[in-house]
Amino acid sequence: MEDRVARIALGAFVVPDADDLDGLLAQVRAAEEGSLELIGIQDHPYQRRYLDTFALLAFLAARTSRITLFPDVANLPLRHPALLATHAATLDVLSGGRFELGLGAGAFWDAIAAMGGPRHTPGESVQALEEAIAILRAAWAGERSVSFTGTHYTVRGFHPGPRPAHDIGIWLGAYKPRMLRLTGRAADGWIPSLPRFPLDELAAATATIDAAAERAGRDPGSVRRIANVNGVIRDGPATGPFDGPPEQWAETLQQLQAEHRFDGFVLWAEGDMIEQIGRLAHEVRPLLN
Repeated sequence: MEDRVARIALGAFVVPDADDLDGLLAQVRAAEEGSLELIGIQDHPYQRRYLDTFALLAFLAARTSRITLFPDVANLPLRHPALLATHAATLDVLSGGRFELGLGAGAFWDAIAAMGGPRHTPGESVQALEEAIAILRAAWAGERSVSFTGTHYTVRGFHPGPRPAHDIGIWLGAYKPRMLRLTGRAADGWIPSLPRFPLDELAAATATIDAAAERAGRDPGSVRRIANVNGVIRDGPATGPFDGPPEQWAETLQQLQAEHRFDGFVLWAEGDMIEQIGRLAHEVRPLLN
């Protein structure tokens, strides 16, 4: 496995609140002006209070010039992979290569079923995700026609949309062993949410991803680690790894990089997100090696 230390990328997890478009845009503007690298947007199509994530990402691509945008993570059961491939490639072209695809197997199955989507078992959802990844890869490969026969998805000679502007990364929101193994053998990145995913379980999860990558003949170091982190940057003594002053945050992020190879962190903060984005950009960033 290649031993390398990547520059830590920082970003913001922005809630697509339909009632606060001005606030949403201000957060994205603060992230871009603060030279952050990432904007993640959650994808819950059944949430009536939220804007559609992919329409919003296109809207944001037109209003930014540097920052990378991604769904955090896309709801596969409600987004067919053939059409998802076209949406992703189009966003990548429109943004000049600033789109990555965060992708999930699905959750909130009652809400998915209410919209006409499938109700998968855990095993079925992982199988469907693996099939979707194969279709996405084929659609972005520049072939004129794509065919694939699977248990959950079958396409017969569909003509993919535009070729992406760059090699789009597929980053999986994975927590359980089957999903972690899929991440290692088929994905380009892992994007868990911390501390929802317990910090003391990261070593075992990393080992599972690495072992799966090696069995698939892949370099485990090629699978990126990007974490959503929920907490707050505040003055005073630290009360946890993601609750404390900039020095505490810098120490925590560097430790996660050194021990588990995370090279990206997307902040979902309590309170004033614009203030938190500013602190991340101007107080935490300078402390990182």
